[in-house]
Amino acid sequence: MGPAHGEPVGPLGCDAVSKRRKSQRTAADTAPRKDKVRDIFVPRPFDGLVDEPEWIALRELVPAASAPLRLAPALVEEFGDRSATLATVLPMAAPAITKPDGRVLIGLQRHQQSGDVSRDLADALLCALRTEPGGEVSVPPLPGPGPRLQDILVDGPLDISMHDGFEFWLDPGAADDPTVQASLERANAAIYPTVRMTAAKAAYWCQVPDKAHVRWVLPDDEDAALDALARLGAAGSLTLGEQTKFAGMFRAHGRLVPVWDLPEETPAAEWEDPVAQFAKRYAEALATDGPLDASGRRARQGLLGRQLTLR
Repeated sequence: MGPAHGEPVGPLGCDAVSKRRKSQRTAADTAPRKDKVRDIFVPRPFDGLVDEPEWIALRELVPAASAPLRLAPALVEEFGDRSATLATVLPMAAPAITKPDGRVLIGLQRHQQSGDVSRDLADALLCALRTEPGGEVSVPPLPGPGPRLQDILVDGPLDISMHDGFEFWLDPGAADDPTVQASLERANAAIYPTVRMTAAKAAYWCQVPDKAHVRWVLPDDEDAALDALARLGAAGSLTLGEQTKFAGMFRAHGRLVPVWDLPEETPAAEWEDPVAQFAKRYAEALATDGPLDASGRRARQGLLGRQLTLR
């Protein structure tokens, strides 16, 4: 087989190729290397925040809700007293947007994320604050080490507003655009009716095809919560009443989330008392000292076998 077209041949040609390759290797060796961003998994990203269960619920359970955030004094000094809002989800699942008037929104539910959700959200908020009002916010998929929500917010209970749709995304008059209206209608059509319960913090009722659920993000240590649920299971008091079923539970950001199946025709308000009664039973079981008895241990194993993967 002959040489490739244009390639030098003979001893001089080989020497030239060798020198060129050596030069390329030298250039590669001397070029500055970018440090690889390490991703670190944090099992409880909202640990330390007063409303940790509500942060989890808004990220995992709630389709459309928002809550105002208060920037830490250092950020107010740097960026001014800007309005910042936490949203369950933003258009196209964007991590953050900034409005022409300087308002900033960050989205809990997004496409790209690292192993530390708190770091992701803090970086999204900081990127939005650094972006010109009304500009497109660019957020890296892996932010690397840096401040977390616990570092950049004035912590306190979340003042949550539930929404029937995503109109809270829009500026006044924006919905008059037919394209925007059509997009909004498509987004709203994907929302399952969801109601925040008053009987227990971070408990939410939702209606899906053919049934309804109550899902409750428990605020307690996972092992203690599991023991309490096991005691209730052994006593036959895990349900919310007749025609209800304890469907199982799942883990979310280091907390347990029990799920109940309910009749779809019964409205959310009628489950306030059953949830309150269950919360009382749960608190009593949580306060019980001593190890589980044999029936409690069996119930615990049964609960572990009923962990849900779909939320």
